[in-house]
Amino acid sequence: MKREGRCMCGDISYSFNSGSVISASHCHCKDCQKSTGSGKATIIMIQEDTLEIKGEIKYFTVTGTDGAEVSRGFCENCGSPLISKIKGMDGIKLIKAGSLNDSSWVAIDSNFWSDSSENWSPVDYSIHTFEKNPS
Repeated sequence: MKREGRCMCGDISYSFNSGSVISASHCHCKDCQKSTGSGKATIIMIQEDTLEIKGEIKYFTVTGTDGAEVSRGFCENCGSPLISKIKGMDGIKLIKAGSLNDSSWVAIDSNFWSDSSENWSPVDYSIHTFEKNPS
C-alpha cells in the first residue's frame, strides 16, 4: 500500500510503499526534542528504495547525541520537519510520523533514549524501550 505525506504548505510531498517500513519509534533524545519542539520525535524507519519525493528538501546536519551525523530534512518555506537520514545507515530514511497525510496505521514498537525523556512527555514502558540507542 502506498503511504503519503507532505509539508504544511504543500511545496514538498512524498510517498513510500508500506511494505518498506522497518519499524516505528519514539525517540526521546535531546536532539529530537530540540528539532521537534516537543518531548520526542515519532519516526518511521523505511527502506529508502521505495521513497519518492516531490520538491526540494533542505537538510540541517548535526552530530547527534550518540555521535552519529544526523541530517534532518525540512521544507525551507514552511519549516515542516519531514525526513531524516543518519550517516552510516545507507538505504534507510526516517519519516516524521506527523507529516503523514494519514498516520492512523502507525503502530509504535519501541522507544529510544528513555534516560533523557521529560516527565511531561513520559516513555511508554509497555513497548520495547532502550535507555539510549541499541548497541
